[in-house]
Amino acid sequence: MSPVNSGESSGEEFSDSGRQLTRKEIRAREKFLTTEGNDVVPPQAFETPGDEPQVPPAMPAEPPTVQQQAVPLHDERPVHPAAAVHPEDAVPAAPLHHEEAVHPEGSAELEAHAYDPHTELHPEAGHHDAGHHEYVEHGYPVHGDAVHGYGDNAAYAGHHQDEAHHVYDDADVYPPAEHHEHHADEPGHPLMAGASSVGVAPAKSKKVRRRRRWLALLLTLAVFVTALVVGAQFLKPLLGADTIADYPGPGAGEVNVSVEPGEGTRSVATKLQDQKVVANADTFLRELTASGGTIAPGEFQFRQEMKNSDAVAVLLGKGDGKVMYFALSAGLRIGESLQAISQGSGIPVAELSALSDSPAQFGLPAKAKNLEGYLAPGEHRFPVGTPAKEILQKLVTVTTDELKAQGVTDPAKQYDVVTVASIVQAEGGQAEYGDVAGAIYNRLKPNNTETAGLIQSDATVTYGLGIKSFYIDEAQKADKSNPYNTYANQGLPVGPIGSPGKSAIDAAAKPKANDYMYWVTINLDTKETKFSKTLAEHLRYVEQYNTWCAANAGRCT
Repeated sequence: MSPVNSGESSGEEFSDSGRQLTRKEIRAREKFLTTEGNDVVPPQAFETPGDEPQVPPAMPAEPPTVQQQAVPLHDERPVHPAAAVHPEDAVPAAPLHHEEAVHPEGSAELEAHAYDPHTELHPEAGHHDAGHHEYVEHGYPVHGDAVHGYGDNAAYAGHHQDEAHHVYDDADVYPPAEHHEHHADEPGHPLMAGASSVGVAPAKSKKVRRRRRWLALLLTLAVFVTALVVGAQFLKPLLGADTIADYPGPGAGEVNVSVEPGEGTRSVATKLQDQKVVANADTFLRELTASGGTIAPGEFQFRQEMKNSDAVAVLLGKGDGKVMYFALSAGLRIGESLQAISQGSGIPVAELSALSDSPAQFGLPAKAKNLEGYLAPGEHRFPVGTPAKEILQKLVTVTTDELKAQGVTDPAKQYDVVTVASIVQAEGGQAEYGDVAGAIYNRLKPNNTETAGLIQSDATVTYGLGIKSFYIDEAQKADKSNPYNTYANQGLPVGPIGSPGKSAIDAAAKPKANDYMYWVTINLDTKETKFSKTLAEHLRYVEQYNTWCAANAGRCT
């Protein structure tokens, strides 16, 4: 079919055959454009002054045909001025009712044009793909330009061409509201003044968009909060947020911490935190500062996970955690041991010496002159205020218990074993303790003709002389007045020459069986010891010792 020609500026309209349309035909066309092909005609669309409003008939029970639904027109789409009745040409007429929407002769062709969605009403342009609009409304495509005959009105044609190829989904069934308002306010649209407007869809579209915006906002907020929580967990350890300020106390177990002379409070606090005595070094320092006390050097006994206030009390000697601490090295002589005990406990050396010079009260045999050899080496801790005698008795008991553990129970026999052990401790390296002890007992045998019962230990001679040296001359070796001189006097010296450690006591109690009669330490750093059965072999090892001394000047004096 040929498109409907648009009228000239005079407002007259013509059919496709070129004849002028009648008023009834124009009314039918206007009704179609206003109602979008529906059966109900909004009464206000065709009211004229003086007409009585008519109640439109009810909607038909049957759904509209496919042809009718295929080209529903948005009721706010502008009607081209060419199709409108110009005010000056309008002739008042009675409103059309539903049964009057029948086109007169020749109108069937016009109706076919109006209902065919693919029919184009532009007489000049032909098929306009660029200006083709496709609206999706209730599932049916509506081709916008198929029902607009723009004719000479280039302004409208250009406006709708700018909207080419827009497809609206369910959320945007209708174009934006401002687009419709633009057309409704344009002049030259008298038929649109009373047209009914379907506003439900735009409102629904706005609600959908609003819900989507709220949903997006909530999701963004949830992601942000989750990121904050996760980030805080990672930052906690870095910021120290997971470190507690104080333990609830009172704590458990036993932790010994030494405070060295001149050591600062920060160092002490760090020690306590590292050993889990206190939870936080900083809060402990604040507690210590608030107490107004000062820390004295010494050995302190704590519990793990103590309250800061309790740990401060221990350091200040206000609790039961302050201890007396001292360490005795193996091989120390009695005077050196008593001095170390005095420094750690605060007990005067004179008081300790007086007790040591009465060894019988500690269970030692009558031939013992003091506690030499019985003050067990090692670290020792005693509560503050522990009496001196109790301290010394504890050290002696450690030694006698070790002797008993090796099967030596007789006090007189214990004394001899301790004496041998003290020589072993001074003469050999720990790896050779068993062989040194075996060689000493070989020399003490009555049938010994190699050394005639002489132990010949340099360490015993220097002890008797009251000196510490690796070198003695021949005159010193020949001096029998020295009761500890084993070069001049047969058998054991009159007593131990130092405090033997556990390993030396065990070796003396259970010596290694061998045929050695001589030994010499050829390296004072490594304590390497050489053993021999004859004097000639022994002298060769002595030369190795002299060579080492020559290479290490000042070490063998």
